[in-house]
Amino acid sequence: MKVTVVGAGAVGASCAEYIAIKDFASEVVIVDIKENYAEGKAMDLMQTASLNNFDTKITGSTNDYTKTAGSDVAVITSGIPRKPGMTREELIGINAGIVKSVATSILEHSPEAIIIVVSNPMDTMTYLVKTQLNIPKHRIIGMGGALDSGRFKYRLAEALNAPLSDVDGMVIGGHSDTGMLPLTRLATRNSMRVSRFLSDEKLNEIAEATKVGGATLTKMLGTSAWYAPGAAVSAMVQAIATDSKKLFPCSVYLEGEYGQEGLCIGVPCILGKNGLEEIVEIELNEEEKAKFASSADAVKKTNSLLEV
Repeated sequence: MKVTVVGAGAVGASCAEYIAIKDFASEVVIVDIKENYAEGKAMDLMQTASLNNFDTKITGSTNDYTKTAGSDVAVITSGIPRKPGMTREELIGINAGIVKSVATSILEHSPEAIIIVVSNPMDTMTYLVKTQLNIPKHRIIGMGGALDSGRFKYRLAEALNAPLSDVDGMVIGGHSDTGMLPLTRLATRNSMRVSRFLSDEKLNEIAEATKVGGATLTKMLGTSAWYAPGAAVSAMVQAIATDSKKLFPCSVYLEGEYGQEGLCIGVPCILGKNGLEEIVEIELNEEEKAKFASSADAVKKTNSLLEV
């Protein structure tokens, strides 16, 4: 299993580190446009191999995609990160051109690669790659829902004063501060609905805190978060590499599922060796259906801004 990570910034480097530490890939190639930056990150990570007990080979490349040839999975993290006060949608003008160029270069050398998009606005960047490069829908996946669900479970465990291993929950919808739909009704603590332990008011607070989870960290850190995004995408890559059939909420291209078509948005997906193996349709109540439809409309509006 060969994995390419494009973008050697904080998210890309964290993703490469987690993949290496899990030791399921034979090789990780990090690519960056900045001279010697990816090479330096790769060397730094390789010097942890004996300490972290992994055998994954990590190499770096300054914008030379020939070194990525034969990649099974490619992760796109390139583009400018959010700054405090910015929405993900405000990044579209710059990041669209970067993401399209990167995806084109990846496919030139690895035409069968499964592509995972992390760059923001993530749903629209996933849609861009899918539609403009004509990739089969099972090979283009956006990361957001896995990250948002991790943040949701963190907030649930915090409110429950419970270990995170006790808690399960999912966020679907668009990867935006207003578009996310944390499914509080379906969240559980060790198979019991969390509504048994938490009031509706508290669950609403958790949902709102989840939706602004990225903005909260951007305000605190001065830039986008990186540990949890890196962990989220590495978990998705691992599910594909090991053909685990694990279920994640991911941004994928819909063709009638959930009553939507012609866009990429977060829905429950089973991931395996083919990338997207199956979209799982869960039964939403009327309120959830309305919120999901509203989120889809917002994603379509952002998609309409594409000028690439």
